[in-house]
Amino acid sequence: MKKRLREQRAIFYSVFRWVILATFIGIIVGVATAIFLTALNKTTLMVRQNTRYFFLLPCALFLSWFIIKKFAPDAKGHGTEKVIEAIHKRAGVIKLAVVPIKLIATVITIAFGGSAGKEGPCAQIGAGLASFFSRIFKFDDYDRKKLVICGISAGFASVFGTPIAGAIFGVEVLFIGSILYDVILPSFIAGIISYNVSVAFGIKYFTYPIELIPAFGKTIFVEVILSGVFFGLCAFFLIEMLSFGKYIASRIRLKEWLKSIIGGLLLIVIALSFSDKYLGLGINTIESSLKGAMEPWYAFILKTITTSITLNFGGSGGVVTPIFFIGATAGLLFAKIFSLNTILFASIGLVAVLAGAANTPIAASIMAIELFGPQIAPYAAIACVISFFITGHRSVYPSQVLGIRKSRYLNIKLGQEVEKS
Repeated sequence: MKKRLREQRAIFYSVFRWVILATFIGIIVGVATAIFLTALNKTTLMVRQNTRYFFLLPCALFLSWFIIKKFAPDAKGHGTEKVIEAIHKRAGVIKLAVVPIKLIATVITIAFGGSAGKEGPCAQIGAGLASFFSRIFKFDDYDRKKLVICGISAGFASVFGTPIAGAIFGVEVLFIGSILYDVILPSFIAGIISYNVSVAFGIKYFTYPIELIPAFGKTIFVEVILSGVFFGLCAFFLIEMLSFGKYIASRIRLKEWLKSIIGGLLLIVIALSFSDKYLGLGINTIESSLKGAMEPWYAFILKTITTSITLNFGGSGGVVTPIFFIGATAGLLFAKIFSLNTILFASIGLVAVLAGAANTPIAASIMAIELFGPQIAPYAAIACVISFFITGHRSVYPSQVLGIRKSRYLNIKLGQEVEKS
């Protein structure tokens, strides 16, 4: 009896402790996210009053590279990857300097047309603040890692307005095929609090509830399965293009600062040759795609290329917003080829490409419900899981650790990072 009482006291203490800690992390990350998004929106509006804003891309990528190189090298690339690496290799230790530097570098990159996302910086900012908080109170490695994961969840939840998906993303993105159940409670709390704090600061989020969804049947079931395969291949293409861009950048025997200028010039050429819609966040294209407006068939290919150039040639930012663009426009193409519901498959594509590229099928499926309504759940879930398997043991986050084999016929060593498999 005494043993059971001790166990219950320990559990109650643990729950109460992490409710308090996660609430605090949610508040500070929600505030930081609101500051970041406000700065990004205002800077973007100011810069883009000039229709040729992207002509300053070489300067923007150079400035982004210089700030990161000089003040916080850990802020390089897309933030979520660096956080995953810190959790697996440094017990969640992240330098506080990463927070302001990541914010500034990302605002510069995206505002002037760099193709990057806003979730990576928020995840890295949230994780950086959580890591700093853990050092102040001298938490051990275990608690620090839990706090940093809460920071990821809070950042993701507040940047897209998807508190449940954000919470799951934080615990699902660390491993391929494995979830840290002991962090689920604080991650949920941090994500929900962070989201509501950002809303209180006036941050607006988009949702597109889909009303006209076909009834479940044999035909739509087959169509969704085929779409899952297609979206998995799109995610595969994105992963390989990011890796190829990194390889090309490493093979160019020039100074890093000169590479950033070259990257900016390449983006200018693409914008002048096609359109500037493939630069920046691409929110307008994402929204129009979700309303069924058609885009060129090559839209998702060009967005993949501009994202790879941006992130491998000095730019700072995340990958999830570009993934949304890629998924939504790829969904339009799939629907057009087979004469299907464009709105439905653009919506499924948005989350399914995320599931495959980031290896987060559960978070992506829940995100579909939060963004598009519960009616889409069975279709989105099927496509997300298929996309997850189609990409194989690859990821836009090379520091993810393999927790499962996606096929029993593959000789994959579990417990190692994706980039080493």
